[in-house]
Amino acid sequence: MTFGDWLAETHERVREEGWRGAETSAYEFYKGVLRRVGERTDYGDAVYDREWDALVVLDGCRVDLAREVADEYPFVGRVDAFESAGTRSDEWMRANFGPAHAAETARTVHVTANPNSAEHLDADRFALLEEVWRDAWDDDRGTVPARAVTARAVAAARARDPDRLVVHYMQPHFPSVPDPLPGGEMSRESFGDRVGVWERTRRGDLSLDRVWRSFRANCRYVLDDVALLLDSVDADRVVLTADHGNAFGEWGLWGHPDRIPIRVLREVPWIVTSASDSGEYEPEPALTTPERTDDAGADEADPTDAQVADRLAALGYR
Repeated sequence: MTFGDWLAETHERVREEGWRGAETSAYEFYKGVLRRVGERTDYGDAVYDREWDALVVLDGCRVDLAREVADEYPFVGRVDAFESAGTRSDEWMRANFGPAHAAETARTVHVTANPNSAEHLDADRFALLEEVWRDAWDDDRGTVPARAVTARAVAAARARDPDRLVVHYMQPHFPSVPDPLPGGEMSRESFGDRVGVWERTRRGDLSLDRVWRSFRANCRYVLDDVALLLDSVDADRVVLTADHGNAFGEWGLWGHPDRIPIRVLREVPWIVTSASDSGEYEPEPALTTPERTDDAGADEADPTDAQVADRLAALGYR
């Protein structure tokens, strides 16, 4: 955004919202300044620089959140911190799964619930790319349920026995499945009007304690499914991590703006554990082989560009 664009947006906001519009524009200007710093800063490490057989990605999970619930899950031992190569999912995908890591991605089965993969991951680079969000999106919840990701990951791991397995859950990223926040409905239009979870929290419409409780509940929700995943695949070294963190008011920021390398956005959990397939869990066929309608090689059930944009908006990326 140019300075002229910012001025035009500021004029429109002030006309529609008065002082609140001016305050919002000041916040956007502040983020823009921090982005300029971030653009000139090298930060983060590639996940392929570390050793792992399976990488479980908990979208947007903070280190302190992981430590807060760690004692509730036997497979979560010490929670170390790792410096991510992105402060948003799209940045993280480009940094970790681009041409520079072609040799590793070719050996990787990648299962993802994050719709940013439509633009930022290339299926031809992977042994298999399973984009669960394409056919397991829950319109009512505005996200992909964890069980759909677990089912697809287990099926792929058993069928392919990959050298590397990436399983990218959408939680604990908002919206929260077990504890949705009031007034949390999202669309491209509403997010454009700055009424997402983080903006409502910044404005004081939602209390910090209320948002953290919802965030924590969503983390427990996904870790319950991670427990099932770890009992249903074989991997000697499993790492639980995140693509980015989230700001809860640190440096005056909320959520996870792109290209802003402050600690709570860069630092993510790094938890080492293992997995062993007991064979007890058998994924529901409907979750692993969703119905599709093919016509001359084209998948009519595949989301349109507008639907992809809507799903990204529901997650706060538009």
